[in-house]
Parts: sequence; C-alpha cells; structure tokens
Amino acid sequence: MTRTALVIRHVSYEDIAGFGDPIEAAGYTLDSIDATDPAFADIDLAVPDLVVLMGGPMGVYERDAHPWFDHEIARLRRRLDADRPTLGICLGSQIIAATLGADVYPGPVQEIGFHPVTLTDAGANTPLAALGDTPVLHWHGDTFDLPEGTEWLAASPLYPHQAFRRGNTLLALQFHAEMGLDPRIDRWIENAAESLAGLGIDGTTLRVDYDRLGPACVTAGQAMITRWLAMLP
Repeated sequence: MTRTALVIRHVSYEDIAGFGDPIEAAGYTLDSIDATDPAFADIDLAVPDLVVLMGGPMGVYERDAHPWFDHEIARLRRRLDADRPTLGICLGSQIIAATLGADVYPGPVQEIGFHPVTLTDAGANTPLAALGDTPVLHWHGDTFDLPEGTEWLAASPLYPHQAFRRGNTLLALQFHAEMGLDPRIDRWIENAAESLAGLGIDGTTLRVDYDRLGPACVTAGQAMITRWLAMLP
C-alpha cells in the first residue's frame, strides 16, 4: 500500500529539495501545498502518513501578518497528539516547537552559511550521526526553547537548539541538510540580498560555497533522513 507524504511550503522556493529522493525511495508518494493556498485550510494534517514542514523567512510570532499560522498550528497539534510521523526544517522546526508549547523568538544574530553542527550525547545515537562533521547550510535568525518532553540532539556555537526529537516519529531540524544541489538557492540569495549585505555576507561567495560544500551536505542529509524513515512505524 502506497504511503503519502505531504510537504507544506511556507514560501514557494523552499521545497523538499534533496530530501525528496529518500522519502520516495522509502515508498512515499510526495504531494505539496503552500500554506497561503486557500485549499490548505481544509486539509486534515492528521491524515498523511508523513508531514514535512519546510522553511520560510517569516517568524512564528508574526501571526497578524501571516494568519495561517494559527490554523496550521491548531491542526498540527492534533497530528502531534496522535504521534503521527512529522519532520520540520528551519521554520518548520520552529512551528513544531510552538505547537508543543515552547517559546519561539529572534536569536542573537543571523546564522547564514555552511558549518557543522555538534551532536549531543543523545544526538550521536540517532540518525543525525550520519551528518558527522559535514558542513550543513544554516539560514535563520530565530530560535526556540526546547519543548517539554523532547530530546535535544544538536547545537552550534551561535544557536544551541539546532535539533530535537520526540521518540522516533518527530524530528525537528533548524538547519538545511536538504539544500546543496537545488538551484532555488539563487532565489534565497536574491530575496535576502539586502539583509546579506547588512551582515557583511557576499552573495556571490555564498553561492560559491553552495557549489563547493552543498553536494556533501545533501549526501549526508539524505543518509540521515533514510535512517530516520527506517525507524518509523
């Protein structure tokens, strides 16, 4: 029997990218929808066998500007209460944290570029071990408190809460191990040109780093997701 995986996009250019192949290889049929699509409000998020929440430049606390957050979180809560398999990436991890009752807020600085994460003792015994010392892409300025009842898995010098899980069915990643081959990175750089300049980050150099470090990031990320999917009921 075919299993279903629903990808929730919060902006059109942040999609499943490198995680698509291992998810399909595990026997899931991928479908996707934008959170701003009027049809999104009618989707029962408890139904798909797997839900993947992607990133976006907005903050979970910007509810007035993005009213779909409240509806998404309310429906995601029902899914998490049912312990249904769920993966969150960057903004997606922050949405999961908020759904589980943790605070989400701006971090001390923007964290943009490639560098490894450091696994906790708990993280070293999870699928995140597949990352090793591989530099992964970071692109965020928000963070969250660790939700009650979850395991802390990874950190970086700027952001201690880089990943957490709850059992085998819930995995939240602040970093982008899915990005490294997808050409939509050009949209990321273009849309963030002003903020990158303000941080002293050269978009051209970032693109060179993407070509140089991205393929290994995706390979490690795919190995991580393959291991995690194999643990799902």
